[in-house]
Amino acid sequence: MIAVNRLEDERNHPKAICFEGFEQINRYWDRRNEIHAAKILPGEFYVTKHNEAIVTVLGSCVSACIRDKDIQIGGMNHFMLPGGKEDNRVMLDKVGNAARYGNFAMEQLINTILSHGGKRENLEVKLFGGGKVLNGMDQIDIGDKNVSFIRGYIILEGLKVLAQDLGDVYPRKVMYFPRTGKVWLKKLHKVDNETIVKREKRYKVKIQHQPVESDIELFD
Repeated sequence: MIAVNRLEDERNHPKAICFEGFEQINRYWDRRNEIHAAKILPGEFYVTKHNEAIVTVLGSCVSACIRDKDIQIGGMNHFMLPGGKEDNRVMLDKVGNAARYGNFAMEQLINTILSHGGKRENLEVKLFGGGKVLNGMDQIDIGDKNVSFIRGYIILEGLKVLAQDLGDVYPRKVMYFPRTGKVWLKKLHKVDNETIVKREKRYKVKIQHQPVESDIELFD
């Protein structure tokens, strides 16, 4: 039945053409909101100029929702800083591997918006995630580290934050509408399975073994 419904949705609601590079992102017709939605996973981001939603589920990861309020183009990322033995404070003046990864995730999102006509002075930001959902002594501060990084990054780059819901102990489901800037947030106080935790643990292992060396510069 689900497969049939999806075929009907694709036939009755054809997807708008996405920007180059986002063809692999899972996009579907959200019947409840009557809109196409792009579902992003850890390590992914998505930017659109169409009337679409962007959806993700966050545990200890962080998502930045950013848009140009004038031309209504925007997107969302979903990232985690790699763990390490270094001080949990993320230093942005002398960027280590962890901060470099966060910088790369933010630069990807912002530069894609700017490269499609957005202007830095028009950017609006909303921040979510960073919950303490991973167990274990080596993982307990990951959510805090992600929150510390994103707050420091926003201050350093002088970006305008309109809303945020960061930290605490629960996962979150976030649905972002870049055209309007509206966000639907659901706090998952009771999680019936370990899907989120398992997904983030796999992502954590992956990024620890694949450090990002970013040479991207933010546009003026």
